[in-house]
Amino acid sequence: MLRKAVETRKHYLINKLIKIGIYKKESSHLFVLTLTELEDEYNRVISIKRSKKVN
Repeated sequence: MLRKAVETRKHYLINKLIKIGIYKKESSHLFVLTLTELEDEYNRVISIKRSKKVN
């Protein structure tokens, strides 16, 4: 059950990143990243977008 939840969350984050225009992190495709790496990348991108809106 935990594995399914992790895979579901990874799929969700990959789709969100692709919609934003992110297809790779450095030289790694999104689908090979861990959940933690995907969460970090998504949070980094969202943080950048938010800071651009404030400025």
